[in-house]
Amino acid sequence: MTDMLTGKVVVITAAAGTGIGSAAARRCLEEGARVVLSDRHERRLGETRDELAADYPGSVFATPCDVSSTESVEDLMSFAAGQCGRIDVLINNAGLGDTCSVLEMTDESWAKVLDVTLNGTFRATRAALRRMVEQGSGAVVNNASVIGWRAQPGQAHYAAAKAGVMALTRCAAMDVAEHGIRVNAVAPSLVMHPFLEKVTTGELLEELTAKEAFGRSARPEEVANVMVFLASEYASYLTGEVISASSQHP
Repeated sequence: MTDMLTGKVVVITAAAGTGIGSAAARRCLEEGARVVLSDRHERRLGETRDELAADYPGSVFATPCDVSSTESVEDLMSFAAGQCGRIDVLINNAGLGDTCSVLEMTDESWAKVLDVTLNGTFRATRAALRRMVEQGSGAVVNNASVIGWRAQPGQAHYAAAKAGVMALTRCAAMDVAEHGIRVNAVAPSLVMHPFLEKVTTGELLEELTAKEAFGRSARPEEVANVMVFLASEYASYLTGEVISASSQHP
């Protein structure tokens, strides 16, 4: 621990459970931040809040948020600012995916994945940046994916959404650079967590794991470490970048 985020207020979407969001929350707390957790799963959100608050009393806040709703996103930002006085960092972790060939993919499935994964990132980024511009400082860290660069069967909707997150990151960074605000993204490859196991077959997970240079998937905290770096002043001259957190080889 190096106190990389001491005094900062960090808002994290999709932070409940045992995935990247909750790992990022713990890492931010370890680095001295106050953290506002959000998720649409209220029970899991409460459990995550209680677990983290037990270790970091007075530094953990939580409120439900559905990133597919502009009103819900605005409520999240108002809650964070009301509880903590400001928003220094937004980590956009919310995303949705499944596996389906484009031949069988419905309009509804395509739209739902893009609405949560890409549009949700846009909604939260827009809301946070408006507050950060008023402050004259801030940082946004988006969760993209290497699948935004690489082809994988059954992932047309998710890949399109993550490629969109990368483009949004680059363009939003240019929109707010004059205000001293940074916007970057991390692009993980394979990160094992319970949700992934629910939406992906064991055979595919074995195949993807075999492509990783270290012969294993990443742990959520390994991706969270990159997020903390991008949120911190150690990345003060980085903006509009997408950092690959991957050991994948061709």
